[in-house]
Amino acid sequence: MTATVIDGKAFAARVREKVGGHVARLKQEHGITPGLAVVLVGEDPASQVYVRSKGKMTVEVGMNSYEHKLDVDTAEADLLALIDTLNNDPAVHGILVQLPLPKHMNEDLVINAIDPAKDVDGFHISNVGLLGTGQKSMVPCTPLGCLMMLRDHHGSLSGMDAVVIGRSNIVGKPMAQLLLGESCTVTIAHSRTKDLADVVRRADIVVAAVGRPEMVPGDWIKKGATVIDVGINRIDAPEKGEGKTRLVGDCHYDSCAEKAGAITPVPGGVGPMTIACLLANTVTACSRANGLPEPEGLTV
Repeated sequence: MTATVIDGKAFAARVREKVGGHVARLKQEHGITPGLAVVLVGEDPASQVYVRSKGKMTVEVGMNSYEHKLDVDTAEADLLALIDTLNNDPAVHGILVQLPLPKHMNEDLVINAIDPAKDVDGFHISNVGLLGTGQKSMVPCTPLGCLMMLRDHHGSLSGMDAVVIGRSNIVGKPMAQLLLGESCTVTIAHSRTKDLADVVRRADIVVAAVGRPEMVPGDWIKKGATVIDVGINRIDAPEKGEGKTRLVGDCHYDSCAEKAGAITPVPGGVGPMTIACLLANTVTACSRANGLPEPEGLTV
Protein backbone atom coordinates (compact mmCIF):
# COMPACT_ATOMS: atom_id res chain seq x y z
CA MET A 1 0.00 0.00 0.00
CA THR A 2 1.20 3.49 -0.83
CA ALA A 3 -0.48 6.15 1.28
CA THR A 4 -2.40 9.09 -0.12
CA VAL A 5 -0.38 12.22 0.62
CA ILE A 6 -2.42 14.89 2.41
CA ASP A 7 -0.99 18.07 0.90
CA GLY A 8 -1.11 20.63 3.70
CA LYS A 9 0.36 23.36 1.55
CA ALA A 10 -2.42 23.08 -1.03
CA PHE A 11 -5.09 22.67 1.67
CA ALA A 12 -3.81 25.79 3.49
CA ALA A 13 -4.03 27.75 0.25
CA ARG A 14 -7.70 26.76 -0.05
CA VAL A 15 -8.32 27.82 3.57
CA ARG A 16 -6.70 31.21 2.94
CA GLU A 17 -8.86 31.59 -0.15
CA LYS A 18 -11.98 30.95 1.96
CA VAL A 19 -10.75 33.46 4.55
CA GLY A 20 -10.21 36.05 1.83
CA GLY A 21 -13.76 35.55 0.61
CA HIS A 22 -15.19 36.06 4.10
CA VAL A 23 -13.04 39.15 4.61
CA ALA A 24 -14.29 40.61 1.33
CA ARG A 25 -17.91 40.02 2.37
CA LEU A 26 -17.37 41.59 5.79
CA LYS A 27 -15.98 44.68 4.10
CA GLN A 28 -18.62 44.90 1.40
CA GLU A 29 -21.71 44.06 3.45
CA HIS A 30 -20.82 45.45 6.87
CA GLY A 31 -17.93 47.88 6.40
CA ILE A 32 -15.75 45.81 8.77
CA THR A 33 -12.13 44.82 8.23
CA PRO A 34 -10.78 42.10 10.55
CA GLY A 35 -7.57 43.08 12.28
CA LEU A 36 -4.79 40.86 13.69
CA ALA A 37 -2.21 42.23 16.14
CA VAL A 38 1.02 40.26 16.58
CA VAL A 39 3.41 41.10 19.41
CA LEU A 40 7.06 40.06 19.21
CA VAL A 41 9.37 40.54 22.19
CA GLY A 42 13.08 40.21 21.42
CA GLU A 43 14.92 39.13 18.28
CA ASP A 44 14.63 35.35 18.14
CA PRO A 45 15.42 34.58 14.45
CA ALA A 46 12.79 31.85 14.04
CA SER A 47 10.13 34.04 15.67
CA GLN A 48 11.04 36.97 13.41
CA VAL A 49 10.61 34.83 10.29
CA TYR A 50 7.30 33.48 11.57
CA VAL A 51 5.96 36.95 12.42
CA ARG A 52 6.92 38.30 8.99
CA SER A 53 5.13 35.39 7.34
CA LYS A 54 2.02 35.98 9.45
CA GLY A 55 1.99 39.68 8.60
CA LYS A 56 2.38 39.02 4.88
CA MET A 57 -0.44 36.46 4.75
CA THR A 58 -2.72 38.64 6.88
CA VAL A 59 -2.44 41.44 4.34
CA GLU A 60 -2.80 39.04 1.39
CA VAL A 61 -6.27 37.93 2.58
CA GLY A 62 -7.36 41.56 2.99
CA MET A 63 -7.12 41.91 6.76
CA ASN A 64 -5.38 44.63 8.72
CA SER A 65 -2.05 43.63 10.22
CA TYR A 66 -0.69 45.35 13.32
CA GLU A 67 2.85 44.40 14.37
CA HIS A 68 4.32 45.44 17.72
CA LYS A 69 8.03 44.70 18.16
CA LEU A 70 9.44 45.18 21.66
CA ASP A 71 13.02 45.02 22.91
CA VAL A 72 14.14 41.85 24.64
CA ASP A 73 14.55 43.74 27.93
CA THR A 74 11.03 45.22 27.86
CA ALA A 75 9.45 45.09 31.31
CA GLU A 76 6.65 42.58 31.76
CA ALA A 77 4.39 45.41 32.97
CA ASP A 78 4.91 47.25 29.68
CA LEU A 79 3.93 44.17 27.67
CA LEU A 80 0.82 43.73 29.81
CA ALA A 81 -0.05 47.40 29.26
CA LEU A 82 0.22 46.92 25.48
CA ILE A 83 -2.05 43.87 25.66
CA ASP A 84 -4.59 45.89 27.63
CA THR A 85 -4.53 48.58 24.93
CA LEU A 86 -5.08 45.97 22.21
CA ASN A 87 -7.88 44.34 24.23
CA ASN A 88 -9.71 47.68 24.17
CA ASP A 89 -9.04 48.53 20.52
CA PRO A 90 -12.16 47.78 18.43
CA ALA A 91 -10.05 47.59 15.25
CA VAL A 92 -8.17 44.61 16.67
CA HIS A 93 -10.11 41.33 16.58
CA GLY A 94 -7.23 38.93 17.16
CA ILE A 95 -4.17 39.19 19.42
CA LEU A 96 -1.18 36.88 19.26
CA VAL A 97 1.88 37.16 21.48
CA GLN A 98 4.70 35.25 19.80
CA LEU A 99 6.28 32.59 21.99
CA PRO A 100 8.75 31.96 23.50
CA LEU A 101 9.00 35.08 25.62
CA PRO A 102 12.19 36.27 27.36
CA LYS A 103 12.95 34.42 30.60
CA HIS A 104 12.00 37.36 32.83
CA MET A 105 8.38 37.17 31.61
CA ASN A 106 5.67 34.80 32.87
CA GLU A 107 4.14 33.26 29.74
CA ASP A 108 0.98 32.07 31.52
CA LEU A 109 0.38 35.54 32.98
CA VAL A 110 0.86 37.18 29.58
CA ILE A 111 -1.36 34.72 27.69
CA ASN A 112 -4.13 35.02 30.24
CA ALA A 113 -4.01 38.82 30.01
CA ILE A 114 -5.37 38.59 26.45
CA ASP A 115 -9.14 39.02 26.05
CA PRO A 116 -10.34 35.41 25.52
CA ALA A 117 -12.53 36.58 22.63
CA LYS A 118 -9.40 37.91 20.88
CA ASP A 119 -7.15 34.98 21.82
CA VAL A 120 -6.68 33.61 18.30
CA ASP A 121 -3.99 31.19 19.52
CA GLY A 122 -6.60 29.53 21.76
CA PHE A 123 -4.19 29.34 24.71
CA HIS A 124 -6.14 31.39 27.29
CA ILE A 125 -7.31 29.30 30.25
CA SER A 126 -10.92 30.29 29.50
CA ASN A 127 -10.68 28.95 25.95
CA VAL A 128 -9.00 25.79 27.22
CA GLY A 129 -11.91 25.25 29.61
CA LEU A 130 -14.55 26.02 27.00
CA LEU A 131 -12.99 23.59 24.52
CA GLY A 132 -12.71 20.92 27.21
CA THR A 133 -16.40 21.21 28.05
CA GLY A 134 -17.55 21.26 24.44
CA GLN A 135 -18.53 24.93 24.37
CA LYS A 136 -17.81 27.59 21.77
CA SER A 137 -14.18 28.71 22.08
CA MET A 138 -11.16 29.90 20.17
CA VAL A 139 -9.39 26.71 19.10
CA PRO A 140 -5.57 26.36 18.94
CA CYS A 141 -4.44 26.71 15.34
CA THR A 142 -2.41 23.54 14.82
CA PRO A 143 -5.04 21.11 16.19
CA LEU A 144 -7.72 22.99 14.25
CA GLY A 145 -5.70 22.53 11.06
CA CYS A 146 -5.29 18.81 11.77
CA LEU A 147 -9.03 18.45 12.31
CA MET A 148 -9.82 20.29 9.07
CA MET A 149 -7.58 17.92 7.10
CA LEU A 150 -9.07 14.84 8.79
CA ARG A 151 -12.61 16.01 8.08
CA ASP A 152 -11.72 16.73 4.47
CA HIS A 153 -10.18 13.29 3.97
CA HIS A 154 -12.70 11.17 5.87
CA GLY A 155 -15.90 13.16 6.09
CA SER A 156 -17.32 11.80 9.35
CA LEU A 157 -14.83 10.71 12.02
CA SER A 158 -17.54 9.24 14.24
CA GLY A 159 -16.61 5.93 15.88
CA MET A 160 -13.00 5.96 14.70
CA ASP A 161 -10.20 4.95 17.09
CA ALA A 162 -7.71 7.82 17.45
CA VAL A 163 -4.36 7.92 19.23
CA VAL A 164 -2.68 11.25 19.97
CA ILE A 165 1.01 10.83 20.79
CA GLY A 166 1.96 13.83 22.93
CA ARG A 167 0.23 15.64 25.77
CA SER A 168 1.25 19.27 25.30
CA ASN A 169 -1.19 22.08 26.04
CA ILE A 170 -0.59 23.48 22.55
CA VAL A 171 -1.29 20.37 20.45
CA GLY A 172 -1.82 17.06 22.24
CA LYS A 173 -4.53 17.93 24.75
CA PRO A 174 -6.65 20.20 22.49
CA MET A 175 -6.30 17.69 19.62
CA ALA A 176 -7.75 15.00 21.85
CA GLN A 177 -10.64 17.27 22.83
CA LEU A 178 -11.42 18.03 19.18
CA LEU A 179 -11.40 14.35 18.27
CA LEU A 180 -13.71 13.58 21.21
CA GLY A 181 -16.00 16.27 19.84
CA GLU A 182 -16.07 14.35 16.55
CA SER A 183 -17.17 11.20 18.45
CA CYS A 184 -13.85 9.40 18.10
CA THR A 185 -12.60 7.00 20.77
CA VAL A 186 -9.45 8.82 21.89
CA THR A 187 -6.27 7.73 23.64
CA ILE A 188 -3.58 10.23 24.66
CA ALA A 189 -0.23 8.44 24.62
CA HIS A 190 3.13 9.81 25.76
CA SER A 191 6.67 8.91 26.73
CA ARG A 192 5.54 6.82 29.71
CA THR A 193 2.80 4.91 27.94
CA LYS A 194 3.29 1.16 28.38
CA ASP A 195 3.37 -0.88 25.17
CA LEU A 196 3.17 2.30 23.09
CA ALA A 197 3.60 0.41 19.83
CA ASP A 198 0.57 -1.78 20.57
CA VAL A 199 -1.50 1.26 21.54
CA VAL A 200 -0.68 2.98 18.24
CA ARG A 201 -1.27 -0.17 16.15
CA ARG A 202 -4.99 -0.23 16.97
CA ALA A 203 -5.61 3.34 15.81
CA ASP A 204 -7.54 4.39 12.71
CA ILE A 205 -6.10 7.88 13.21
CA VAL A 206 -2.61 8.61 14.55
CA VAL A 207 -1.67 12.19 15.44
CA ALA A 208 2.04 12.36 16.28
CA ALA A 209 2.97 15.46 18.26
CA VAL A 210 5.75 14.37 20.58
CA GLY A 211 8.72 16.32 19.22
CA ARG A 212 11.06 13.35 18.67
CA PRO A 213 12.44 12.87 15.16
CA GLU A 214 11.13 9.78 13.36
CA MET A 215 10.02 8.19 16.63
CA VAL A 216 7.08 6.33 15.07
CA PRO A 217 8.13 3.56 12.65
CA GLY A 218 5.93 2.02 10.01
CA ASP A 219 5.41 -1.22 11.91
CA TRP A 220 3.46 0.75 14.56
CA ILE A 221 0.86 1.79 11.98
CA LYS A 222 -2.30 -0.20 11.28
CA LYS A 223 -2.82 -0.92 7.61
CA GLY A 224 -4.92 1.86 6.09
CA ALA A 225 -4.70 4.24 9.08
CA THR A 226 -4.47 8.00 8.64
CA VAL A 227 -1.26 9.54 10.00
CA ILE A 228 -1.12 13.22 10.88
CA ASP A 229 2.50 14.15 11.64
CA VAL A 230 2.74 17.40 13.62
CA GLY A 231 6.47 17.08 14.33
CA ILE A 232 9.00 19.44 12.78
CA ASN A 233 12.50 18.30 13.69
CA ARG A 234 15.83 19.28 12.19
CA ILE A 235 18.39 16.47 11.91
CA ASP A 236 21.84 16.12 10.36
CA ALA A 237 21.88 15.36 6.64
CA PRO A 238 25.44 14.34 5.73
CA GLU A 239 24.19 13.21 2.31
CA LYS A 240 23.65 16.91 1.52
CA GLY A 241 27.15 17.88 2.60
CA GLU A 242 29.06 18.66 5.75
CA GLY A 243 27.00 20.57 8.33
CA LYS A 244 23.78 20.29 6.33
CA THR A 245 20.43 19.43 7.91
CA ARG A 246 16.94 18.42 6.84
CA LEU A 247 13.46 18.51 8.34
CA VAL A 248 11.69 15.34 9.44
CA GLY A 249 8.53 14.62 11.36
CA ASP A 250 7.83 12.52 14.42
CA CYS A 251 7.05 9.60 12.09
CA HIS A 252 9.46 7.74 9.84
CA TYR A 253 7.82 8.87 6.63
CA ASP A 254 8.81 6.15 4.15
CA SER A 255 7.96 3.18 6.37
CA CYS A 256 4.73 4.77 7.66
CA ALA A 257 3.63 5.64 4.12
CA GLU A 258 3.91 1.96 3.17
CA LYS A 259 1.30 1.02 5.81
CA ALA A 260 -0.93 4.09 6.09
CA GLY A 261 -3.93 4.89 3.97
CA ALA A 262 -3.11 8.60 4.14
CA ILE A 263 -0.27 10.64 5.63
CA THR A 264 0.91 14.23 5.96
CA PRO A 265 4.48 14.94 4.82
CA VAL A 266 7.09 17.00 6.66
CA PRO A 267 7.60 19.66 5.49
CA GLY A 268 4.42 20.59 3.62
CA GLY A 269 1.84 18.91 5.83
CA VAL A 270 0.53 20.33 9.09
CA GLY A 271 2.93 23.30 9.17
CA PRO A 272 1.27 25.49 6.50
CA MET A 273 -2.12 24.95 8.16
CA THR A 274 -1.09 26.73 11.37
CA ILE A 275 -0.95 30.23 9.88
CA ALA A 276 -4.00 29.53 7.69
CA CYS A 277 -5.98 28.63 10.82
CA LEU A 278 -4.68 31.72 12.62
CA LEU A 279 -6.25 33.81 9.85
CA ALA A 280 -9.42 31.71 10.06
CA ASN A 281 -9.59 32.27 13.83
CA THR A 282 -9.23 36.04 13.33
CA VAL A 283 -12.20 36.11 10.94
CA THR A 284 -14.18 33.97 13.38
CA ALA A 285 -13.33 36.34 16.25
CA CYS A 286 -14.33 39.35 14.15
CA SER A 287 -17.66 37.78 13.21
CA ARG A 288 -18.45 36.90 16.83
CA ALA A 289 -17.48 40.37 18.05
CA ASN A 290 -19.96 41.92 15.63
CA GLY A 291 -22.79 39.45 16.21
CA LEU A 292 -22.50 38.01 12.70
CA PRO A 293 -22.73 34.38 11.58
CA GLU A 294 -19.46 32.49 11.90
CA PRO A 295 -17.63 31.67 8.66
CA GLU A 296 -18.67 28.21 7.52
CA GLY A 297 -15.92 25.62 7.37
CA LEU A 298 -13.32 27.67 9.21
CA THR A 299 -14.02 26.71 12.80
CA VAL A 300 -15.27 23.83 14.91
